Amino acid sequence: MELWVTEYQTPSLGFSCKATQTLRTEQTQYQHLAVVETEQFGRMLLLDGMVQTTEKDEWVYHEMITQVALNAHPNPQQILIIGGGDGGTLREVVRHPGVVKGTLVEIDDRVVEASRDFFPELCRAFSDPKAEVVIRDGIEYIKERRACFDVVIVDSTEPVGPAVQLFSAEFYQNVFAALKEDGMLVAQSESPFFNADVIKMAYTGIKQAFPIAELYLASIPTYPSGLWSFTVGSKVHDPRLPLMAYEQACKYYNSQIHEAAFKLPGFVSRIIED
Repeated sequence: MELWVTEYQTPSLGFSCKATQTLRTEQTQYQHLAVVETEQFGRMLLLDGMVQTTEKDEWVYHEMITQVALNAHPNPQQILIIGGGDGGTLREVVRHPGVVKGTLVEIDDRVVEASRDFFPELCRAFSDPKAEVVIRDGIEYIKERRACFDVVIVDSTEPVGPAVQLFSAEFYQNVFAALKEDGMLVAQSESPFFNADVIKMAYTGIKQAFPIAELYLASIPTYPSGLWSFTVGSKVHDPRLPLMAYEQACKYYNSQIHEAAFKLPGFVSRIIED
C-alpha cells in the first residue's frame, strides 16, 4: 500500500508527495510536528500539516529570506532570527562574511531537536561560534531589546496559532525599536495567489512602522502555488540595491536575482497598492 502525505493548501487544493516512511510524528506544546521521507523532495518537515522545509528545495527559501537584507545593508553584524527552528536561516546568516553574531529565537524546542535528528544540512549552524540558539517566545524577546540589531528576520509559520502576532502592527513596531538606526526587517509573507490578505496585512503593518517598505518574490516548489513573497522594512537603506552581493555557496541567490525579485507582476503590485 502506498503512503502519501498531503498538505491542504486551500479548502479546494491539496499538495501531495509519495512518502517512503514516517520518521517522526508528535504533538508538541505548540503544534503538531511530523518528519517524513518523500521520494521527490527527500526529508520533509511539516508543522500542523503544513510543509515547512524539504531537503531538495530548502535553499531557495533560506537564501532569499536572508541574503537580500544582508547584502543590502552596508554593515550587517548583529542579526536576529525569530522562528526558523530548523536552522536553515541561521546557516545562511552565519556564513555571510559581514555577520558577527546570529541569534535564533525559537518558541518550540522540539522543532530544533527534529532538525538535529533528521536535517544535518540545516542544523549545522547550531554549533557555529557565531551562532546563538534561544528557546523562547520571540514576541516577548523582541519587546525587551532596543537598538540591538542590524537585521531582524522573521522566519515564521503561517499566521495561525502562536504565529498570528508575528504579523501584527504592534510586533513590527517593536522590531523597529529593536533595530539600530539603519536597521532592516525581512519577513516571509506567504503566497500572492492564495494569501493576498496576509501579504496586505504584513505589508501594511511594516509600511506603517518603517519609512521604506518593499515586497519581493521567489519560486519555491513545495510552498503553496510555488510563488512566495517576502516583505522588507528598512529605516534608511534601499533593500532593492545589493551593496556587496555575497554569493559564495548560494544556489539561487545572486545580485541579478536580488534586483529582479523586486520586479513584481501586475497582480502582485495591486495587492499592496490597494
